[in-house]
Amino acid sequence: MTKKTTCFDVFEQCVLAVQAGELIESVSAKDKEFHFQNWFQKRLQKLALHFEGSGRNIYPDFCLVEYTEGYEIKGLAWPGREKDYDANSQVPTGHHNGRQIFYVFGRYPADLAQFADQGNGQRQYPVVDLVICHGDFLNADHNYVHKNKSVKGFGAYGDIMIRDRKMYVAPTPFALTEGTTGLITLIVPESMGGDPRFQNVGRLTRAEADTLVVGYTFDLRTNELKAEYIPNPRAGAQHRFVAFRLANQANKPVSMLRAPVLPDENTAPDEA
Repeated sequence: MTKKTTCFDVFEQCVLAVQAGELIESVSAKDKEFHFQNWFQKRLQKLALHFEGSGRNIYPDFCLVEYTEGYEIKGLAWPGREKDYDANSQVPTGHHNGRQIFYVFGRYPADLAQFADQGNGQRQYPVVDLVICHGDFLNADHNYVHKNKSVKGFGAYGDIMIRDRKMYVAPTPFALTEGTTGLITLIVPESMGGDPRFQNVGRLTRAEADTLVVGYTFDLRTNELKAEYIPNPRAGAQHRFVAFRLANQANKPVSMLRAPVLPDENTAPDEA
């Protein structure tokens, strides 16, 4: 196992598991969160990596004990929502509380009816494709700290509280890249170097935006949300990454796509 990071070994275990037909197992018909998380946990256990317990509202999902690294797991139904995902209460980042964070995006069949029900809605189904990427590939800012705030005094009687509970919508690596669909790919910063077991299948560059959102206001009378922008002092700064696969995997190249345009929810119909 490499000393500076576990990601190459973890990625190899994911590839071996998919090649061996290791299936995702749903806990119940309503299990939309832990099925892929449990599949990934077995890969860590295979490597005898110790981790702090995972669970709801824990970030990242797996904090390693012997290494200052963590893994955040995102299971996605395919075909389905592919361009972006909801990051509840935690903006994606490559570093959190002194740990290096990797994101594991695994896609599985959206139509599970084709797989036998083993009782109580429990089913087994394959991993369609998978990307492990360093969090910096999604967002290179390490300074923002998420906090929920509240405002009291709302309503005619002044006894209603408004909670500002932020949710972040970020692009997936499948939306940012070409050449990852149907395959298993590792994306890490160029500075991390490589591993003799792996082949380089692409060099990827992301450039910082011209402006930064530093705040927002919401008018309760008009339901209008306005963002506050400032010039980004690092505008145009490039962050370089390398896409890897094991030497015995497909060598299909990986390249950057134009950053996806996320939907403007301010113009979307109100939810019922």
